[in-house]
Amino acid sequence: MTIKVLRGNPTPEELAAALAVVRARAVAAAALPSGAPGPHDSWADPSRIAAQGVPRPGPAAWARTYWPA
Repeated sequence: MTIKVLRGNPTPEELAAALAVVRARAVAAAALPSGAPGPHDSWADPSRIAAQGVPRPGPAAWARTYWPA
């Protein structure tokens, strides 16, 4: 695999950190069984919003439109 820096001038430390992340993700992906789904990302799960219903109209309705924690 070849990695090429297209813009900027990274320091050796920055380049090593970026390569460590890429390598760790590749190892994690290789450890998954073939055809297995990736880790579940609950932040992007639409059921978080659907379970709470639609905010009712009113003066403070704008405050209830954020993604709940």
